[in-house]
Amino acid sequence: MKSKIIKGDVVKVIAGSHKGKIGPVTKISKDKTRVWVEGINGIKHHKPSQTDQEGGIREIAVSVDRSNVAIQDPKNKGNASKIGYKVVDGKKIRFAKKSNADLK
Repeated sequence: MKSKIIKGDVVKVIAGSHKGKIGPVTKISKDKTRVWVEGINGIKHHKPSQTDQEGGIREIAVSVDRSNVAIQDPKNKGNASKIGYKVVDGKKIRFAKKSNADLK
């Protein structure tokens, strides 16, 4: 399955308990169905582990389904946009469909 979102993209969560939050993608699953977004969807872990004998409260990052995030529009900050592709000078580039701005 092909994903248009890549590592480093700034995305906005459009569904779920973290709806409206914005952050960069830090990791993508191998099957490209789940993404990890910095500062979003963390869970609290209370038990001690082998490496941390003392324990305490730690926040662990959990993935978000790819369908629940959309790319943040580079021109209109805070707005979500779909991703399209176009060929310019023989190179395929990604662009935000809402503002027609090129993505990195």
